[in-house]
This record gives sequence, C-alpha cells and structure tokens, in this order.
Amino acid sequence: MTRRVDERTDARERALILLYEAESKRLPPLEVLGAQVLPPDELTRELVEGVAAHQAELDDQIAAHAKGWTLARMPVIDRNVLRIAGFELMARTDVPVAVVLDEAVELAKRFSTDDSGRFVNGVLSALVPVLRG
Repeated sequence: MTRRVDERTDARERALILLYEAESKRLPPLEVLGAQVLPPDELTRELVEGVAAHQAELDDQIAAHAKGWTLARMPVIDRNVLRIAGFELMARTDVPVAVVLDEAVELAKRFSTDDSGRFVNGVLSALVPVLRG
C-alpha cells in the first residue's frame, strides 16, 4: 500500500512520535521538542506546544468522553492521538472536523492496536460538540 505524502499528515505523525517519546521517558513535551537536532517544522511545533499547554483540559475532556476507559488504561499512542486531535478541534478551527477525525483515525490504525481506529473515532466524535461547538 502506497501512502500519499502530505506535509500536514507527516507533521501530525512527528508530533505523535515526540509526544510518545516525552510520555515514555517521563519528560515534558517541550523538553523533548527542544532537544531535537533539527528544529521541527512549524505545524509539528504548534501541535506539540498546543498539547503541552492544554494537556490537563484535553485529558479531562478525553476521560469524560471515553466511556469505560481511564486515561491510564488507554494505549499511549491512542492517548496522544486523542490529545493532538483534541487540540486541533479546539484551536485549529481552519481544519475541517472531518480532516481532524480522519487523520487521527489513520494515525491510530497505523501505530496502535487493531481496535484503536474505532476507539479514537468514537471518542473524537463525542468530543466534537464540546471542543469545536
């Protein structure tokens, strides 16, 4: 399967990797961002900084809308995909909701469990009215 190259998709993937690294190493996301040998592109930086700045609010909303799941029980990738998409729903209103959801579902399918795409879609669908409404 050939993957279409899209700079925004790649930026979301890089943001996910940086957030995953930060959580895995128990470091602040901004510290991981600042430690990169090559400076990240503008969108990657915006996503990581946005998630870092709004993480408590995002986590509260994700936890409230992930029926039957606590943040701690979620796979790390799923949790960070939801944070990135949640931030995009909150702050990047120029990005259509369908694009945010599609990109998040694709990231979850590529990097997480077999059920992650459906899980991420369900949680984000519940978050849309709260974060974008």
